[in-house]
Amino acid sequence: MAEGSLTVAAMADLHVREGAHAPYRDLFAEIADKADVLVLAGDLTDHGKPQEARILADDIRQCRIPIMAVLGNHDYECGQVDEMKAILRDAGLRLLEDHSCEFEGVGFAGTKGFGGGFGARMLGSFGEPATKQFVQETIDEVMRLENALRSVRAARVMTVLHYAPVLDTIVGEPAEILPFLGCSRFGEAIDRFPVSAVVHGHAHVGRYEGRTPGGTPVYNVASMIEKPTGRPYGLITM
Repeated sequence: MAEGSLTVAAMADLHVREGAHAPYRDLFAEIADKADVLVLAGDLTDHGKPQEARILADDIRQCRIPIMAVLGNHDYECGQVDEMKAILRDAGLRLLEDHSCEFEGVGFAGTKGFGGGFGARMLGSFGEPATKQFVQETIDEVMRLENALRSVRAARVMTVLHYAPVLDTIVGEPAEILPFLGCSRFGEAIDRFPVSAVVHGHAHVGRYEGRTPGGTPVYNVASMIEKPTGRPYGLITM
């Protein structure tokens, strides 16, 4: 590790289920030996149940390095997201959806994200109210991300999303579901700020590395994606 740099371990789509026993304790211990901070890019639980969050919280308490995260779509499934957030915060998890934070000279800012499609095929706010509501949800999430990025004062910044901000890292997923895996509005927003790297999950098929139109590295860190580490997490030097 270069002097003054920070090694970030990043993964997503843990999908912790009820009945699991210490599902990530050993992996978190392994990560703590290799990285300075762990970032979790959403779908921490399988159905957003408080009991699933408690299982993960037990493993978080045993991790020796800071853990930062955003939530994913699965974490909203049961409509108990506030209770789940409280459980994870009490365990020491830093939820970036509430505010950005800085660690060892690196700023971290993120939000869940949302769908909408990419490039010329991106969904526009036209037609039925339901379509406009869908697009507005994306725009609201983009605004949350921009506000978080504006608050960061560090020279090095990592953006954390659950949904993909570019098409590059989700190539291989069925074409029919691509609009529901992310939106290029997030990539465009990221390029308006001096972001050093972006991580996301959500797409279980794809490739590890891509770039925004402005050239910022983007990493799909879903645990199912093959990574240079050969492990469920990627290691990114900031």
